[in-house]
Amino acid sequence: MKPLIRAFGATFGILRAEYRQLFNRYIAPIERFPGDAREICQQIIDRLWYGDFYRTSLGHYNFFWMRDFGTVAESLVILNHATHVHHTLRWAMRHYRHGGRVKLCIDKNGNVFNAPGKPSIDALPWLLHSLVVSRYELNSEEREFLGGELSRYVDRYLTPEGDIKKGVRYAEMRDAVYYERSAYAVALVGRLAQCADVLQLDNFPFAPSVYRDILINEYWNGMFFKADRVTTHFSSDSALIPFFLKVVEDADMVNATLDYIDKTELNLPYPMKYGEIPSRRLRYRFGMGPISMPNYTETSIWTWHATYYLHLLKRYDRPEYKKQYDQFSALIERHQTYPELTNPDGSWYYAPFYRADPGMVWAALYLELPTK
Repeated sequence: MKPLIRAFGATFGILRAEYRQLFNRYIAPIERFPGDAREICQQIIDRLWYGDFYRTSLGHYNFFWMRDFGTVAESLVILNHATHVHHTLRWAMRHYRHGGRVKLCIDKNGNVFNAPGKPSIDALPWLLHSLVVSRYELNSEEREFLGGELSRYVDRYLTPEGDIKKGVRYAEMRDAVYYERSAYAVALVGRLAQCADVLQLDNFPFAPSVYRDILINEYWNGMFFKADRVTTHFSSDSALIPFFLKVVEDADMVNATLDYIDKTELNLPYPMKYGEIPSRRLRYRFGMGPISMPNYTETSIWTWHATYYLHLLKRYDRPEYKKQYDQFSALIERHQTYPELTNPDGSWYYAPFYRADPGMVWAALYLELPTK
């Protein structure tokens, strides 16, 4: 009976997410906020806390996404929202345990599901990352559950040497395409290894250094981590996340990547473009290709990735930080909200079957940054 209930809940969650997306894409107006960029972002973060958990956006992503929450958990703690972060994690852990799996999404009714449908390789790593950066105290039942999830994760995704299995399809940050073992995915497994050590969870058998070595030996081209094992172009998720999560800490490598971004103007007119137009056609997920969603994750400007970029500029004391911070602030003020993505010129992204979402929880990453 339990598997049937779980399957129904997952299906209901997906259908509800699709309904919200259609409603907000074609009917709901975009809510705008007064003030400068920081004031706008603070209003958004306040609105996304509903008393039970942090929603992902004020648009059609008005439910919990583990990936999005994981990226902002540390920022929210630094912004003095640790109580809300712990409440969200407690809420998520309860529903994950009830659902029997860690998946990418949870709706307000507690239905656990994956979107866009495939199991995600990064939900469990982002959950453990959130537990670590917020110093969440796990109870014995939560520890037992996470131990089982780690064992399943290793069996599903990893080879006996710890590398990601070739040919396994899964959802990840760049969810419009199918990668062949992206650098982003390897970085998230590396972060999982780090967090399993910190949390003293014994069901993950590989050291963090395994993933640092894979990234450097298999992906580094002297300028950036290439997108995956068969793609040579720059993609900001794969290029930035290994450094952002400190899976690789090498100032020369970071600066080489930041120099490349500056040289190729991936940070203009605003930070930052998702990447470059690939030299070979990517494998797109059904319904997310260049006809239905043109330039969704190519040269469009993604505010999520802009904040990783700004954090690295500041962390490594780069001289262009102030200029890039101001440009990004201007983009927020232009739209009077925190957009999911924009066209390359900064205008709102509209496609035949998609409209960029407003009021993203990613605004917390921006609020953590200093103004200069």
